[in-house]
Amino acid sequence: MAEAPRSRAALSLPAEEMLSWLAVEKGRSANTLVAYRRDLAAYEAWARACGCLGDLGEAMLAEYIAYLRGSGLAPASVARAVVAVRSLYRFVALEAGDGGGGGQASLLSPPKVPEGIPKALSEAEVRSLLSAVTGGGPLALRDRAVLEVLYGTGARISELTGLCLSDLVLEEQLARVVGKGNKERLVPLGRYAREALSAWLGPGGRAALVPRRWARRTDADALFLNRRGGRLTRQGAWLIVRHYGMLVGLGGRLSPHVLRHSCATHMLDHGADIRVVQELLGHASISTTQVYTKVSGERLRSAYLSSHPRARDT
Repeated sequence: MAEAPRSRAALSLPAEEMLSWLAVEKGRSANTLVAYRRDLAAYEAWARACGCLGDLGEAMLAEYIAYLRGSGLAPASVARAVVAVRSLYRFVALEAGDGGGGGQASLLSPPKVPEGIPKALSEAEVRSLLSAVTGGGPLALRDRAVLEVLYGTGARISELTGLCLSDLVLEEQLARVVGKGNKERLVPLGRYAREALSAWLGPGGRAALVPRRWARRTDADALFLNRRGGRLTRQGAWLIVRHYGMLVGLGGRLSPHVLRHSCATHMLDHGADIRVVQELLGHASISTTQVYTKVSGERLRSAYLSSHPRARDT
């Protein structure tokens, strides 16, 4: 079986047209379009190597799934890649007047993703992480605010880096975030997040990183800045989280998404209604939020077994 070459090739005209359609007609976010482009580029590179780029069908997709599985990709990555390819098949069928059925390929289910339980931090680990930021310089003030907002609101990393000064309503203890599909929602800012943001927005924080001239006009309204005075990127925010995770011994366990998991899990542990957590995290479906109840259920069982006199074997 041919192996996909590493060099990037231009996407086919149907793929480019589908991405334009997703952006203009469906309003997909920039991050979603980047992910689709990456997955489609990998698929088309593999198809070119096989000499069958234009052969859209069930057998072709099944062969590609086998290739992805054989390359060692995680089931979730395989499933995501297959969704992108099947979307292309459907788009081509729709343009051809096939009603968007996508032919036989639409009947081929993507590989099932094992349902995983988020690996939330303990509350003690979160306290240790948030205490790791020391000093009063602008970068320390920024980093403390980044960590407090991520954990305090459960925001996604892209939502955090997309925040603008105009999105904050500190007097009402709220922030406006833009989530998947450009859907807006208001999230409450707790005391620690507000205090960290106030310090960051004070004279010794964000103002110290403001450049004499903005590289991009939109950076002027960015809430979080990098050391060069530009908007903090997703990668930059990820590195901040990873840095302090390493400092407190969390190592590879910590990522921005783990802080999101931890926010949801700890709220449910303390009795929050699952619908409230769903709204806070911006989940379109309650089933996405319900995975956190399993985490809390396990903790409940552990606490029960360790403390109830009639639950222990001895």
